[in-house]
Amino acid sequence: MAAGAVIGLAARQRMGESGAMSGATFAIPVWAEYAAIAIGGIQGAAYATGFRERRIDLFGVAVIGVATGLGGGVLRDIALSTQLVALRSDGYIPAAVAAALIGMLLASVFTRFDTAITVLDALTLGLFGAIGTSKALAYGLPEIPAAFVGVLAAVGGGVLRDILLNMPITVMHVGSFYAVAAGIGTVTLVVLHDLDVPVFVAASVSAAVTFAVRLLAVAFGWSLPEQRTLELSRANVGFGLLRRRQIAPREYVDTATGTITTYKVVPRGDGGEPPAG
Repeated sequence: MAAGAVIGLAARQRMGESGAMSGATFAIPVWAEYAAIAIGGIQGAAYATGFRERRIDLFGVAVIGVATGLGGGVLRDIALSTQLVALRSDGYIPAAVAAALIGMLLASVFTRFDTAITVLDALTLGLFGAIGTSKALAYGLPEIPAAFVGVLAAVGGGVLRDILLNMPITVMHVGSFYAVAAGIGTVTLVVLHDLDVPVFVAASVSAAVTFAVRLLAVAFGWSLPEQRTLELSRANVGFGLLRRRQIAPREYVDTATGTITTYKVVPRGDGGEPPAG
């Protein structure tokens, strides 16, 4: 699609070979794709600056930027066994690298504008989730796998970033409503799709739902409960109260509610709870 075009449909006709796409997919302008990739690259590099003790060099910063900015789309296309969109143009990888280097150099500046970046990130989260889900549906995937592919496309970049940095995967820990917001949006899309709502309308609603849920989660501190286990009561036969699983003596604790996350190590007492104060 030409740069500057309005958000619309990229109609695809059914092709003869196996695995071809049928129907229509939700598409965004090229400039918006580059902006979303840049936001991901900036976030990845700004995040990596919190680990200076690991002495990540410029190449490492570039790799993290590419993984964060393009990782979700790459995982989506791998799941659909189709050509990687990230490799169809000469511009995507350089854009992610340039954004990562800018994010590294201006990390302190971008941290001050964390709220604005969070808003933009929530928008790209919704758009990429809608694109991934609609593309999966166009390839003939059932509703639940299609919604999963949409979530993968939305959060995959952040997952790859955490793996490269050997950090706990953010979307799997308390305090993150990131993947949940994407999941609510993608499920909305498949439900509307089953109701024969046009793809453009369904995807737009899906992106808006993800955007709203993500921002509300950041504003009000929404999160899923921490894991718990059922234990047999010693007083009688049966299940006792839900008790929290014991945690390791030290853990990484998220210290920010926005998009550019920082971590600090918090020592834990013998009772499994952080020391008071």
